[in-house]
Amino acid sequence: MIFDEKKVQAIKDSYKAGTRIRLIRMDDIQAPPPGTEGTVTGVDDVGSILMYWDNGSGLNIVPEEDEFVVID
Repeated sequence: MIFDEKKVQAIKDSYKAGTRIRLIRMDDIQAPPPGTEGTVTGVDDVGSILMYWDNGSGLNIVPEEDEFVVID
């Protein structure tokens, strides 16, 4: 998915480093299992959310494609 600059900035504003996320669904063979939690480490210039998952995975989240929730 390709986002314009305005959308990328909105993603960066919404998902700051340190934000905790729980995965609901990701359509990727290497995806962590649903329910896996992790920490946002940043957002890249195309709008992918950079993750460090609690299970050690580093697979990024693609907003509007993957399903996830922010947790406290």
